[in-house]
Amino acid sequence: MSSTAADMEPLTSGASNRIIPILKTVKTSLLFIHSLFFSLLLLLPRRYRRLPMADSASPPSPSKSGKRRRLEEEDTLRRRALAEGIDMTTGNEDCRWNTFLFFGARRNALFVRSWLPITGQMKGILIIIHGLNEHSGRYGQFAKQLTSCNFGVYAMDWTGHGGSDGLHGYVPSLDHVVADTGALLEKIKSEYPGVPCFLFGHSTGGAVVLKAASYPYIKEMLEGIILTSPALRVKPAHPIVGAVAPIFSLVVPKLQFKGANKRGIPVSRDPAALLAKYSDPLVYTGPIRVRTGHEILRISSYLMRNFKSVIVPFFVLHGTADKVTDPLASQDLYNEAASKFKDIKLYDGFLHDLLFEPEREEVGQDIISWMEKRLDAESEQIYS
Repeated sequence: MSSTAADMEPLTSGASNRIIPILKTVKTSLLFIHSLFFSLLLLLPRRYRRLPMADSASPPSPSKSGKRRRLEEEDTLRRRALAEGIDMTTGNEDCRWNTFLFFGARRNALFVRSWLPITGQMKGILIIIHGLNEHSGRYGQFAKQLTSCNFGVYAMDWTGHGGSDGLHGYVPSLDHVVADTGALLEKIKSEYPGVPCFLFGHSTGGAVVLKAASYPYIKEMLEGIILTSPALRVKPAHPIVGAVAPIFSLVVPKLQFKGANKRGIPVSRDPAALLAKYSDPLVYTGPIRVRTGHEILRISSYLMRNFKSVIVPFFVLHGTADKVTDPLASQDLYNEAASKFKDIKLYDGFLHDLLFEPEREEVGQDIISWMEKRLDAESEQIYS
């Protein structure tokens, strides 16, 4: 029997004295929602307040929508030029680097970087999926450390980030980023058959990587995943934000929601790293856009409900003093995941951007050591 029928049954069996309180509760709830809607409407910028009548509704002006599109395209080209201009050598002359455009699952142009070792046999390839609001160019120093140990590196800018297509800081769907990650991995595997591949994701990029690895066709292409400070238990700044986010993400998806910004929270104990990040024109520092925020809440909720179904080999790293994402959620992932090959490292007192902390070399070496351990375990399994 359906839950609706089960709920209605008591009301038709002599429980008429319960109907009036229930109706009053429903009426109160409807009045609250009605009042809440119009209160929130008043908070919107003037251009969003106008609700067209059914008989006078008209599509947006072609000139206005065309102008917005042109501005977005111009901004994308400006960001792409900046992305191309980043020095990718970072003192590392022992690697071959490249940048190119990769067309993702929806045929959108995504900016990709690669660093490949020149000498020695390549042990594996690490594909970097950066965090929210940053870009792949920030990982040059980590790439240098990886290539010096004979690991190749690819790094992709999400849609709306770095040199990729899209409005800066706007992510219409993190599932699109998941699909793009899988498509790039498939391309790399086709170009380097037999070379083991790993996915690396930081913060929201960690959530993307974990969800990507839940798909069998992606997991089959991987030796394992590495997650730094993954966004696994994300809560809105205020409960009301979580309640209205699904509606607002449909009505005004690109609206910048200032109330959701976590201002003043340090992400590194290195002042120079903080200055470099927030003075970088490719790092989005504006208020989070409504759809983007809703997508983060949505993917976080999905992952939390599915920890027990995680079977991919993984290494999760988190700073205990991280105030952006929850280190206890990483511990829960480790405890609950069904993966047979899994590891966790919690760094006492470290903040959110582990690869930009003063001890970044130690963190990078921990990642390299884990990949080598994973490859050794796989070799032992093959030859046993």
